[in-house]
Amino acid sequence: MSTPADLLADIRHRIAAAAKLARRKADAVTLVAVSKTHPAEAIEPLIHAGQRVFGENRVQEAQDKWPALIERHPSIELHLVGQLQSNKAEDAVRLFDCIHSLDRPSLVKALAKAMDKADRRVPCFVQVNIGEEDQKGGCPIDDLPALLEQAGDAGLPVIGLMCVPPLEVEPAPYFALMAKMAADNGLTGLSMGMSGDFETAVTLGATHVRVGSALFGARE
Repeated sequence: MSTPADLLADIRHRIAAAAKLARRKADAVTLVAVSKTHPAEAIEPLIHAGQRVFGENRVQEAQDKWPALIERHPSIELHLVGQLQSNKAEDAVRLFDCIHSLDRPSLVKALAKAMDKADRRVPCFVQVNIGEEDQKGGCPIDDLPALLEQAGDAGLPVIGLMCVPPLEVEPAPYFALMAKMAADNGLTGLSMGMSGDFETAVTLGATHVRVGSALFGARE
């Protein structure tokens, strides 16, 4: 049975191989280990193996388990990769070092207010509903320029775009479209690719890949 260190080494090797294929440097890609639903006991071995960037889906869950972990390991960087309710903006700004799911004007306002109050600017990715799926969060493709303008006017540090392609279809065209949209809007960050498709994402320019089950095993 593979140890957490073995799993981490394998993912890093695969990221490096995909980056080499695309003539990119492996260190241009940040591995976000998505620890949602997994307890501190499952996270600690990855920290000891050298992983420092982790992702959570829910503010409440992160509040319950991460403060103690961060106190023990101050170099941890914590990313919010799930949907964010506007009424949780203050909590998110206090706890997270990056937010991947900025997707609507009301959240721009809530985050700007929260960042002003905390005197803390948290980098954000704008989540795009790249597959135009009704059940998924994300800014509609046609609304992206307006949302980016609003975020800029509000002083939010937007560093890139994020997406979750439709399930069970080839993700490459969606990742390629994402990369083009980012370039067209002068953004260099691309949060795309998860356990099943992160290598494809890396070859198409991902700067952040969000890997959960490949590191932690399937969630219950």
